[in-house]
Amino acid sequence: MIGLIDRLSRPLLRALDPEGAHALAIKALRYVPLARPSADAPELGVRAFGLNFPNPVGIAAGFDKNARAPDPLLRLGFGFVEVGTITPRAQAGNPRPRLFRLEPDEGVINRLGFNNEGAAVVLARLAARGNEGGIVGVNIGANRDSADRAEDYVRLIETFAPVASYFTVNVSSPNTPGLRDLQQATALDDLLARVVDARERVRPRAGPTPVLLKIAPDLTLSDLDDAVGIARKHRVDGMIVGNTTIARPGSLRERGKAKEAGGLSGRPLFKLSTRMLAETFVRAEGAFPLIGAGGIDSGPTAIAKIKAGATLVQLYTGLVFRGIGLVAEIKADLLAALKRGHRDSLTAMVGSDAGDMTAESWPS
Repeated sequence: MIGLIDRLSRPLLRALDPEGAHALAIKALRYVPLARPSADAPELGVRAFGLNFPNPVGIAAGFDKNARAPDPLLRLGFGFVEVGTITPRAQAGNPRPRLFRLEPDEGVINRLGFNNEGAAVVLARLAARGNEGGIVGVNIGANRDSADRAEDYVRLIETFAPVASYFTVNVSSPNTPGLRDLQQATALDDLLARVVDARERVRPRAGPTPVLLKIAPDLTLSDLDDAVGIARKHRVDGMIVGNTTIARPGSLRERGKAKEAGGLSGRPLFKLSTRMLAETFVRAEGAFPLIGAGGIDSGPTAIAKIKAGATLVQLYTGLVFRGIGLVAEIKADLLAALKRGHRDSLTAMVGSDAGDMTAESWPS
């Protein structure tokens, strides 16, 4: 059924403008009946952040911004879903057009700007899931015009703790002016202190909710030292490496759209984000697990992320060019890699290439 839907829908979606195609995909997921997937092989199970993931392949924030389809996405075979980015108040985001496909490069540039329906609407949807189960994380951010951006994150922790499997503190989007400044040492130290304190305050009524930090792949290594050190200081539960990049690799073939402002994702991001993942892994020294994101469009690229230090992986842009069959393809390739290595879990693969990667020349 999934394969048939994939074959029929991809040509139609690619013929539409990117934002229209995205809206149609979300609507289709809500109304097309999808059976629950077969149980994943036990070897694909992962325990991280105190949670048991049936498989390590998740869908990144940005696809289901308003939590309209977390359960259909889980039925497509994802091991977890991350909704958002959510801000306290609804906001429209940046003017259109703000989403651009780089077809020859299998990349996307977006400058959406945290467009979402706001915390109250999304909370109602997640609360209505009831006992559906599955791991659904909530990616949180600050309103563009907020006078105290750190307070926005605190409010969202307090609001969503009862319904979130985990939180992702997004300080790395390039599309909200000044947001990435929160990655700087002093600001990040204050933010994480307040976020973790808020999480602890709501623990008695909401239980333990893991807090992850999502960083940009554009950090300098000095800034990365600070970010990882501060994350360890405040005992966050994990990090996601990373968000989209403002860099434009010289290898891009779609030169016209490459000039658009915004964050670049997809295949052109793979090398940079994977190197930053390895750099983060060696600095974390096992203090917490990492999620690898950026340019995953096949089984081998997912395996490369794991070997660079990822316990879990997330994808989004890869679906645009490869279709929803990509999820099953990646899981099959992970199982094949385990069999080749005579392993019964992915744990031994995590970070196995990280040290060698950090000794290589910097990706251009």
